[in-house]
Amino acid sequence: MNSKLSERKLKILQFIVEEYINTAEPVGSRTISKNKELSISAATIRNEMSDLEEMGFLLQPHVSSGRVPSPLAYSLYVDELMKGGSLDIKERELIKTALDSNINQIQSLLDETVNLLSSLTNYTSIAIMKNDEDKKEKISHFELVKLNEHQIIMIIVMEDGRVNSKNIYIDRFIESDKLQIISQTIKEEIIGKDIKSLGDKFVNYVKSEIMQYDELLDNMLETINSNLSQDVPFSIMLKGTKNIFNYPEFNDIDTVKSFLTLFDNKDELVELVQNQGVKKDNINIIIGDKSMGDLLDNCSIITANFELKGNNIGKFGIIGPKRMDYGKAYSLMKYITKYISEVF
Repeated sequence: MNSKLSERKLKILQFIVEEYINTAEPVGSRTISKNKELSISAATIRNEMSDLEEMGFLLQPHVSSGRVPSPLAYSLYVDELMKGGSLDIKERELIKTALDSNINQIQSLLDETVNLLSSLTNYTSIAIMKNDEDKKEKISHFELVKLNEHQIIMIIVMEDGRVNSKNIYIDRFIESDKLQIISQTIKEEIIGKDIKSLGDKFVNYVKSEIMQYDELLDNMLETINSNLSQDVPFSIMLKGTKNIFNYPEFNDIDTVKSFLTLFDNKDELVELVQNQGVKKDNINIIIGDKSMGDLLDNCSIITANFELKGNNIGKFGIIGPKRMDYGKAYSLMKYITKYISEVF
């Protein structure tokens, strides 16, 4: 146990972290006192919470609200208090079936691993590996997401994992259904194609589809052009980029923009993934805070080495809110890492 904290403080802190992970709501002393396992009076809890706040483990977002865990609290929780969430039989079988079907192709195996992580956690998943020099720059995903009447986020994902996002302001109102049709139409035209092959024919096609929305057209073409011919020595695979929007912490535009900006700079993203955090059984857990820059302030990253027959091929992992289910995410990463090392 941590020498700074008494057993009672640790129990209270653990409860607050897990309650906040589950509810996304600040935790007050009354909520804690209702927990029969703790059997602590509300007055004692308030005193202990005050101490924990002074020690830097708790934050109070509003004067009248309860407390939320600080990055320091999450680090202590992961390092000492976290209980690994167990995977059920269905999840284990799903992992085995998906990975076994890709046993002969490293790229496919890594891609399937990223798919599994995204679908089983509902977070954004990532994998990094060395790039082939002659690899074509194909577009794997295109999306227009409406934030409000006059703001749209455009997301373009390259096959190598590069993500380019743009916050677009439009004067002319566009209905959600119309935007969805435009997004789907353009998606069908460009997915799987080498971005360098999108010439005047594509531009003319787009103009014919959305010519009444000049701001949207100009910004979209600018973003596509910014992806052209970027010479990078590695690939980044991303899945579930939009998953983060399901969490209340990412409901405001500035936070969304900050998160998407994380994927715009590939070198910076690789550096973040390679940072050292809390290490547990070769699983690296990086809990974001101000010291790591604004881009990671609201996020945490869990990574592991992707090893085949003792060779380090790259890294894979999960990017999610700081309020992620660390126990479940850790157990999933540990199981997949162990299975790959034993079977392949």
